[in-house]
Amino acid sequence: MYQPRDYRKSFSNELKWYNVCVEETDLMIGTDDNYSKQILKIIRTLRHDIYAAIEKNQDFFTSLVPIEYKEAEGIAKIMTDAAKLAGVGPFAAVAGAINDMLAQRLIDISKQIFIENGGDIYIKSDKDRKIGIYAGNSVLSNKFAIEIQKDLFPVGVCTSSATVGHSFSMGKADAAVVICKTSAIADAFATALCNRIKKTEDIAPALEWVNSFEQVIGAVAIMDDKIGAIGNIKLVKWN
Repeated sequence: MYQPRDYRKSFSNELKWYNVCVEETDLMIGTDDNYSKQILKIIRTLRHDIYAAIEKNQDFFTSLVPIEYKEAEGIAKIMTDAAKLAGVGPFAAVAGAINDMLAQRLIDISKQIFIENGGDIYIKSDKDRKIGIYAGNSVLSNKFAIEIQKDLFPVGVCTSSATVGHSFSMGKADAAVVICKTSAIADAFATALCNRIKKTEDIAPALEWVNSFEQVIGAVAIMDDKIGAIGNIKLVKWN
């Protein structure tokens, strides 16, 4: 049986891989060297900042739509701005925003950076990469991968699902994947894309919608036995 996080077994083995976990934040990170001690401190600080933002504005945590939060700063501002762009609540971008903030601290010390946060990924690489798509019980799960050309990096590759994981979704897609230049924006748009897919006929118009934003590089959506892709990406078979 496929278990949550099994996909971590398929990660590229040329990097130093290590797990950093603080409460709900469970990261698998691949870099040129092991920076787990530094990253642990950063994660604790980011989580403290998120809790502080919630104390100041409860809507920041609970809202499913964009909010006005003029006092937001740091990671809270990144989340709020990404959510506003995609038309979702701020916490739709929390995993991606954490990835981006970590990457800012690592980008000058590691040529290769992979940050995986519950299926939401930040990648900096000097070679082409393939990202497999897990789509729960869909017959297409683990059958396809997104091939990303090296000249596009760094990028965020984020996935939302109505059938996998514990995150709330208004849609029914098994996987809605969005690629952007930042993980926070990709995360927010992945949620928005998944929300728009309630039947297989919604895949094409939902992909057209998300691709209309200049921040979006490409997207893939899977529901049941149907798949759609759009944008500057290449879909390849995966085994």
